Amino acid sequence: MRKIILAVAVTLDNFIEGPNGEIDWCFTDQDYGMTDFLNRIDTILYGRKSYELVVKMEGGLGMYGNKKNYVFSNTIKGQLEGAELVRGSTLEQVKEIKAAPGKDIWLFGGAALTESLMQANLVDEFWFTVHPIILGKGKPLFTNLQHPINLTLVNSKVYETGLVSLNYQLKEK
Repeated sequence: MRKIILAVAVTLDNFIEGPNGEIDWCFTDQDYGMTDFLNRIDTILYGRKSYELVVKMEGGLGMYGNKKNYVFSNTIKGQLEGAELVRGSTLEQVKEIKAAPGKDIWLFGGAALTESLMQANLVDEFWFTVHPIILGKGKPLFTNLQHPINLTLVNSKVYETGLVSLNYQLKEK
């Protein structure tokens, strides 16, 4: 079965955005393993705000346009260019996507989407790119988790810029 991978940039103090939604602190000076990761996946899951952020930054889906893109939202009206809009039962729809044939799936983000998939134990792997910056305030990576999630480190890489890439999978019970 395909794996769902939460891949996200995070600060040392656990923020994924600054206090005004800014992500200008993310390093973009080199690949940091992104090409290999994009070759591993064929599907991306977004919440509404994450999708809108990508479209704004890229002027469309950009380098993600050749993937199957799903946007989970009950507030978007109309059709989306390059993405399928998913409404209603998020967990059931994600289970269907996960069970379909294909490569692995990137859980791009959306705090509510990430939280619901983690609560349902649907996230299989985690790839954190930890940026050497402390924001002091902003949007935290995880909030409102109902139970601890134990992980096993499977790979790590330290870059000369100070960015640290950490890959985890769910700990076997």
